Amino acid sequence: MTSVYAVIMAGGVGARFWPRSRQHSPKQLLEILGAETMIQQTFGRINQLVPAENVYVVTNASQEEEIRRQLAGVPGKNILVEPVGRNTAPCVGLAAAWIYQSDPEGVMIVLPADHMIRDEEEFRNILGTAVAVAESGSALVTIGINPTYPETGYGYIQFSDEHTQYSEFQSKGVYRVKTFAEKPNLETAEKFMQSGDFLWNSGMFVWKAASIIREIEAHLPDLSEELRKIQYTIGTAHYDDTLSTAYGMIRSISIDYGVMEKSNNVFVVKGDFGWSDVGSWDEVVRLIPPDEKGNVQRGKVIVKDSYRNYIDAGNRLVATIGVEDLIVISTDDSVLVCRKGCSQDVKEIVDFIRRKQMNEYL
Repeated sequence: MTSVYAVIMAGGVGARFWPRSRQHSPKQLLEILGAETMIQQTFGRINQLVPAENVYVVTNASQEEEIRRQLAGVPGKNILVEPVGRNTAPCVGLAAAWIYQSDPEGVMIVLPADHMIRDEEEFRNILGTAVAVAESGSALVTIGINPTYPETGYGYIQFSDEHTQYSEFQSKGVYRVKTFAEKPNLETAEKFMQSGDFLWNSGMFVWKAASIIREIEAHLPDLSEELRKIQYTIGTAHYDDTLSTAYGMIRSISIDYGVMEKSNNVFVVKGDFGWSDVGSWDEVVRLIPPDEKGNVQRGKVIVKDSYRNYIDAGNRLVATIGVEDLIVISTDDSVLVCRKGCSQDVKEIVDFIRRKQMNEYL
C-alpha cells in the first residue's frame, strides 16, 4: 500500500497581518482563529489522515524553534529549514527530495500552514479522493473550491469535463484542469462565477514525490539540478553546506507558475468544506460572528456608539467612540487602524517600515 505524507508550507511572513504578524511570529504561528495557532490547526486536521512521523514542515531559521515547540509530535528531522525563502517551487521540491529519498512511491499532500477549514471531515474525504487519483498514475492534483461569490483576492482554476484516464473519479468531482487564472478584477470574477466552470485556487496539492520531481525536471531544469545535489547529500555531513550553496543559485518561483500552469497532466478535485485562505484582516472579520452592534471585540475593549468594527486590543485597553467599519489591531509597540476593505494594503505599510529600516517593528 502506498504511504502518504503531508508537507506543511510554513515559511511565509504574513505581512498583511501586521502588527500581530512579525518575522519571528508570523500569521501561521498565531492564534488568529480559535484557541490553537493556525499551523497547529493544520497539523490537527491532517493528523487523522497522515501519521505524525510522515508529516514534514518546510520553514525558515527564524521560525524553526517555535514550530518545533508548537508541533512537538513531528519528528525533528522532518522540520526542513530553507536557508532563504525562494517561493513555493523550491519549497515543494525540497520536501519531495526528502520523501523520495526514503520512499520513491510516496504520495505527498502539500498544504499551506495558514488556512481555515470548517468541515474537516469533508476536507479529509476530498484529500482521500485526490490521493487515490495521484497514486493511480502520475497526475498532479490540486484542490479547487466551489466559489460562493465573485472574490477578487483568489486565483481561479478552469476545469474541463472531457473524459480522461481518470474518468472513473469524475463522479467524485475530479476533472482535468484547462487553465489557471490570476486574481481577477470584479467584472472578470463575476464572469467566472456565471460560466460555472471556474473554481477558487486553494493552493493545496497532491501528487507522488516521483511525479512532481519529474515535472520540475521538465519545466524547471535549473531548480531540478540544484535539488539533485541536495538529495544526494541528505543524511550526510555535507547536507547543510550543499543546501546553502544550492539555495544561493535557486531563483524564486511559485509551483503554480513554474509547473502547474505548464504541465498537461493536472487535475482538480472540487471541494466545498468551508475553506478560506485567511489572507487579510478583512477575511478574519468575515469569519467571526459579530455582536448585536456588528462589532467583534478581542481583549479589553470599550465601545460607545461604535458599530461594525473589529477590535483586537492585545495587552492594552482600547476604547472607541462614534466610529464605524474600522479594523483596530493593537500590540505592545504598534497600532493599526484601517477602514474595512482596506486591509490588503497593510503589506504596503510593512514595505514602508522595511524601506525605512525600522526593523524593530518587523
